[in-house]
Amino acid sequence: MDKIFIQNLAIRGKHGVQADERKNDQEFVLDISIEFDTRAAAESDNLKDTIDYDFFRNSAKEIVEGKPFHLIEKLADAVAQKILEDRRITNVSVTVRKTEMYPDSTPGITVVRTRN
Repeated sequence: MDKIFIQNLAIRGKHGVQADERKNDQEFVLDISIEFDTRAAAESDNLKDTIDYDFFRNSAKEIVEGKPFHLIEKLADAVAQKILEDRRITNVSVTVRKTEMYPDSTPGITVVRTRN
C-alpha cells in the first residue's frame, strides 16, 4: 500500500502533566502518515483522487493549538482520530515529539490507529 505523509510539522501548543506546560506554549513536532492507494491519483493527476496533506496539517494544527491535554498519548490519539474522519483513510500513524522538554533528548510517542 502507498503512504502519504507530512513530516516535521512544528506546532506550538499547551500540553503536559505540569501546570506550567499547559499554561505556556511549547513546540510539538508531528509526523503523520496514512496508507492510501494512490493509483487513481497517479493516473488522473487530480487532487480529488488523493488525500491532500494540507488536511493533515490543518487537522493537527486544530488539535495541537486547541484544548490542552495532560498526555501526549491523548494528543496523538486526538490527531489520529481527526485524520480518520476522512472515510477514505483506514490507517493512520501519528508521531508527536516534545522538543522543548529536555536539553539533551526528545521524548515522543507514535500511535497507529485503524478504522474498525
